[in-house]
Amino acid sequence: MFSTLPSLELIIETHGLLARKSLGQHFLLDGMMTDDIVRYAGDLKDYNVIEIGPGPGGLTRSLLKAGAKKLFVIEKDDRCLAALAQLKEVVGDRVEIISGDALETDLVKIVPAPRKIVANLPYNAGTAMLLQWLDAVYTHGAGAFASLTLMFQKEVAERITASPGSKDYGRLSVISQWLCETRYDFELPPEAFTPPPKVTSAVVTLTPRAKPLAQVSKETLETIVAKAFGQRRKMLRQALKGLAIPADELLKKAGIDGSLRAEQLDVVMLCKLAKVYKKFNYF
Repeated sequence: MFSTLPSLELIIETHGLLARKSLGQHFLLDGMMTDDIVRYAGDLKDYNVIEIGPGPGGLTRSLLKAGAKKLFVIEKDDRCLAALAQLKEVVGDRVEIISGDALETDLVKIVPAPRKIVANLPYNAGTAMLLQWLDAVYTHGAGAFASLTLMFQKEVAERITASPGSKDYGRLSVISQWLCETRYDFELPPEAFTPPPKVTSAVVTLTPRAKPLAQVSKETLETIVAKAFGQRRKMLRQALKGLAIPADELLKKAGIDGSLRAEQLDVVMLCKLAKVYKKFNYF
């Protein structure tokens, strides 16, 4: 299928696609590595697949080769659109190119279900994008996305998948794991990219749960989690001060030891704390 396409290196040269720091761009051109990412995304044949920031189209080619039913690529860099148009000339309607900012795009609205996201996210916006998609999962349930296979810088991937008690466990871990099953897939060294970033990258897969791990208002949970982890070195009886209900009373009603720290509570325990807070109408 791709025999008529120039190499990715030639596409970069032809279209002047030097990676822009302002866009967080680091192009992954190694076809074996992009194929690996796609394998972790699972079977794509029955899915509308969404790729964010395809750049010259390395991961795009692997997604099409893997048999994605239809691929929606969202690109805000005008320089890349001509390169992607060359690809569309070869594969036709299997690719739809959307010019725009993913942070300003309602993926659930514009892409028909069932959907999967597979993307090498820009470092400077990846976390914000994930939080936006988690909002969609909270609003639409597992019907929002069948899965999200995403590349972040390693430290963000570790925060998403961290277990209670670890130094990486925090607000992002709790919200991600409350709504999704999370899996740390594999790492990619800086030299895999053009230009090489200063950090190691990692791929994670999030699979939305049929329903959240515990039933609680997302707004309430985020309030409790932000407060609890805002001073993570302090015991909960200190970290939770300043809420509308006294910390000791809240912890007692939830049956949680106030001498614990936030990182020692699993997602279900934090949800219990939030439910008690909500129950007593202090939110």
